[in-house]
Amino acid sequence: MTTAIPKASWPSGYRREWLRPDVIAGVTTAAVVIPKAMAYASIAGLPVNMGLYVALVPMLVYALLGTSRPLSVSSTSTIAILTAGQLAAAVPNGSPMELATAAAALALLTGAVLLLAGFLRLGFLANFISDPVLTGFKAGLGAVIVASQLPALLGLPIDHSGFFQDIWDLLQHLAEIDTQTLILAVCMFVLIFGLERFVPRAPAPLMAIVLGIASSGLLGLSQSGVAVVGRIPAGLPLPDFPDMSLIGSLWPGALGIALMSFIESIAAGHAFTRAHDSLPVPNRELVALGAANIAGGCFQAFPAGGGTSQTAVNSGAGARTQAAALVTVLLVATTLLVLAPVFSLLPQAVLAAIVVTTSLSLLGTKDFRAISRVRLTELLWALAASAGVIILGTLEGILVAVAISVMTLFYEANHPPLYALGRKPGTGVFRPLTGEHPGDEVIPGLLIVRTEGRMTFASAPRVRERLWKLIDEVRPQVLLLECSAIPDFEYTALRALMGLEEKLGERGIALWLATLNPEALRVVRRSPLGEILGPDRMFHNLREAVDAYENRSSTGTPAPHVRTETRA
Repeated sequence: MTTAIPKASWPSGYRREWLRPDVIAGVTTAAVVIPKAMAYASIAGLPVNMGLYVALVPMLVYALLGTSRPLSVSSTSTIAILTAGQLAAAVPNGSPMELATAAAALALLTGAVLLLAGFLRLGFLANFISDPVLTGFKAGLGAVIVASQLPALLGLPIDHSGFFQDIWDLLQHLAEIDTQTLILAVCMFVLIFGLERFVPRAPAPLMAIVLGIASSGLLGLSQSGVAVVGRIPAGLPLPDFPDMSLIGSLWPGALGIALMSFIESIAAGHAFTRAHDSLPVPNRELVALGAANIAGGCFQAFPAGGGTSQTAVNSGAGARTQAAALVTVLLVATTLLVLAPVFSLLPQAVLAAIVVTTSLSLLGTKDFRAISRVRLTELLWALAASAGVIILGTLEGILVAVAISVMTLFYEANHPPLYALGRKPGTGVFRPLTGEHPGDEVIPGLLIVRTEGRMTFASAPRVRERLWKLIDEVRPQVLLLECSAIPDFEYTALRALMGLEEKLGERGIALWLATLNPEALRVVRRSPLGEILGPDRMFHNLREAVDAYENRSSTGTPAPHVRTETRA
């Protein structure tokens, strides 16, 4: 797979009939991207124009380099809240200018991490966060985002300082709620939820912004104490290489944001890939997202990534190629050039309402219920990831999520499934001995056991422990290990199997192996165990092994096994 800077392939094969659906999709997506980008800048604690910058430059670069047709790259609630957490840690009590400079440096550093990961072909790392853990992580982020927006919804001048502290400060200042701000926020919620419920194709966030600006201008809300966005610099962002003096304090956040940007982008790209589309190429996506973030950092943007909701809109509106994203970019640029003074009238409560309604999907219980129906253990992991974000903070929550995912791998590696097999009456079919099939045959003197997964130093002790428990219960003449689900034996596990064979021999029990996979067979044959077992105790398949045992039993021939003396 190439690690060079990818080139756009769609322009060379572009068809005239794709132009109309691409334009329609680009305009429709812009109606969602523009208000949400401003809202995400608000979450990050940055001027709203930076939200438009992140929907301008990174989206343009990704459209030229990315491999996913529908992916719409600007920012997401996850990236915005992670950015806010990192800026609060790196530039505590910073001025708007200092925060903006640090955010651009963070975008540049995030892009460098993504680009390096692409060149090193590390796309597989996205698999190290499981879906349940990611669900819990996002739910925790949703709770943090909603809590951070409550002061703006209620007109309370409370600074964000952590989930529990925010809730406590809010309770302490309930008597100071601004009534006009609260009424405006309630009206925005009614409008957004009403449109989404009864007119789902309407751009609810954009309509909320239009109504909010109109109300602010006609009723003079800012003079009545309702906080507004304030002055937005008009014009396109100019090149400005960010100050990288904060690199020492920004790099931990850049690693976490790069990981989440890639995971969210890949997930969104896969989710909305059509049957005739090629899937996103992970390593090329890393390079494209890295270049998009580096370019954004050089044009005063904060970190970017692919958003699920805007990608869904882009795909659903009929985008045929990345040209749809170029149309969205054109409308964002028009907004910056023409409409910036109008957006300065936008009440903060309207932005907060958009943020909350956007983030509520993260708090849904649907995914948690789906996980609980399958495995309770993974539900606990999801809840632990949520608690990590809420209690420890967003950036620390990433570490918790990754740690839980890695611990899950270790746990699974240490606890492979192992079960005895019985024969379905009247057939040659063997299946696990469970309460589901109480009539399955158990062959006297023969214990058939299957385990799954590569046998390693981590799994061997657990397998050996459970094997001895079954052996002590059944007291067989032959232990037949069915190996079809074992791709390979690691050296330590092979030594453990040799030790098991020796201990069994001392008890007069023979170890047989059946259905060895090619690599596992090669490893066994090259070890002393292969010489000890020989062809008499290694079989091509399970039926052959069982037939051999039954034939020996019917003729009174003892099952072959090793000498009982201890071998050097």
